[in-house]
Amino acid sequence: MPILFPDEFEFISGDPSQTSRIGERLGELIQPGDVVCLEGTLGAGKTCLAQGIGKGWGTQEVTSPTFTLIHELQRARDSAVLYHIDLYRIESQVEAERLGLPDLLDEHAACMIEWPERAPGLLPPACLRVRLSVLDDTRRRLVFTAHGDRHSRLLTDLKRSAFGLSG
Repeated sequence: MPILFPDEFEFISGDPSQTSRIGERLGELIQPGDVVCLEGTLGAGKTCLAQGIGKGWGTQEVTSPTFTLIHELQRARDSAVLYHIDLYRIESQVEAERLGLPDLLDEHAACMIEWPERAPGLLPPACLRVRLSVLDDTRRRLVFTAHGDRHSRLLTDLKRSAFGLSG
């Protein structure tokens, strides 16, 4: 059973397909201007969650952008853009700034950022943070924390969509 707090939600995923499905529900709900930050160690399930978000967004298959750093994913139904940004190979906030990260964080596109802790000073205060941690070979803990009114509504909508929960 999920643990509920007004702007925080904890969910234990039993396997990668469940992690992907909750990502898919989230991807159906995010809109241009939303920022989703995926935090966790290597192997925690960030890419699996990101693939689900991409599927829910309605785009082509999401692959890890580790070597290209940024993938622009266009939604089929309305051409809205979701940037999938992977900061794993970024060594400093200055490097992330040179990459153009601040230019991507606006109301015209949604952003999904893996390894956001590599550039904390460049991230907007309003975002949805998802901390993933490994419990065992298949189970993962996902803690969703909303910052700001829009992202609080997004989290409420996710709880309703995925679990039929309100508040």
